[in-house]
Amino acid sequence: MARRFFWLMTWLLSAWVLLAAPAQAADKPVYTGFFSDVAVSGHDVVAYFTDHRPVKGDARFTYAYQGAKWQFASTDNRDTFAADPGRYAPQYGGYCAWAVAQGGTASADPALWKIVNGKLYLNYDADVQKKWERDIAGYIRKADQNWPTVLGK
Repeated sequence: MARRFFWLMTWLLSAWVLLAAPAQAADKPVYTGFFSDVAVSGHDVVAYFTDHRPVKGDARFTYAYQGAKWQFASTDNRDTFAADPGRYAPQYGGYCAWAVAQGGTASADPALWKIVNGKLYLNYDADVQKKWERDIAGYIRKADQNWPTVLGK
């Protein structure tokens, strides 16, 4: 009986993935992960500018923007973001800046960040960030040209 249940569940999950795949063809404008609707893995994006480090947000201080939930460490940071989200939200919807420059998308690690000319950029991993740092201005130009058309690829 347990074996039959296992195979039934495996088949149902496989069917769901196959049927849902076309609906997931385009990436969301803000990266939240596959099973989440929280931006930047729940990190407070205002804190990158004020504390100069990644700070985990709190679900009590949430703001909805561009189809995602943004979490903050305090009501002050939430209200600061709400007053001007474009100033604090990471570029390219929080997708990896280097990946967008390459014409695609990839998740980003909130611990791998840089503020350039007053804008927040995130990268996938430390190796990718090292590549991105070799020509930040050039990669930003390429990513700006590719964004947001990479979402439909």
